[in-house]
Amino acid sequence: MSAGRRNVSRKSVITALQRTLINPISRRVPSAHLIETVGRKSGEPRTTPVSGRLDGDEYWFVSEYGPASQYVKNIQANPEVRIRVKNVWRSGRAVLRPDDDPRRRLRTISRNASVVVRAVGDDLLSIQVVLRSTG
Repeated sequence: MSAGRRNVSRKSVITALQRTLINPISRRVPSAHLIETVGRKSGEPRTTPVSGRLDGDEYWFVSEYGPASQYVKNIQANPEVRIRVKNVWRSGRAVLRPDDDPRRRLRTISRNASVVVRAVGDDLLSIQVVLRSTG
């Protein structure tokens, strides 16, 4: 490798694609599931598309990069989040679940989403959001 070339990891390429192309498009799709965290440095809302499953007053999803994901770091700093499902926002508290089997969890989520997370992920982490009652 020449001195002028840097080693670009698969993760950095996927993250760049997500940040610049996939996430901005997904945020505009009304049916897309989104998680809104508070930026741990900026204090500003940060919205990230996720693929998960609403189960009563819980929303479960799997982070493909686990604790290395920026939104997971935001959750660690402030677990109060909002989730958008079916174009409705709900507030809740996110809980990292390293004791949960993320591969088993993915089987309960959309097949297309779980295929993508499994294909690109290298440190899967289950996340549970305990939602506040709407009534």
